[in-house]
Amino acid sequence: MTEKHQPKKMNKSSETKIYKIVLYNDDFNTFDYVIEMLMRYCKHTFHQAEQCAILTHYKGKSMVKKGSFDDLEPIANTLLDKGLSVEIE
Repeated sequence: MTEKHQPKKMNKSSETKIYKIVLYNDDFNTFDYVIEMLMRYCKHTFHQAEQCAILTHYKGKSMVKKGSFDDLEPIANTLLDKGLSVEIE
């Protein structure tokens, strides 16, 4: 005899909202500097950081990291302190 399992219903308290850090283009920071900061603080590989820098340059902004607000807030604050234009959405 097999039992049918009902899918578990998630309540609001068990759902974790995913936030993102958005990097905005500026006229101050070089590609090399932005790439270095993304590698150091967002833990990107060189190629990931380079692609984010290129997207940001041509599109005006790009998402550089996803996660919980608590995980992203210190990263975003550090990037701001380092002179990058970012915000958490």
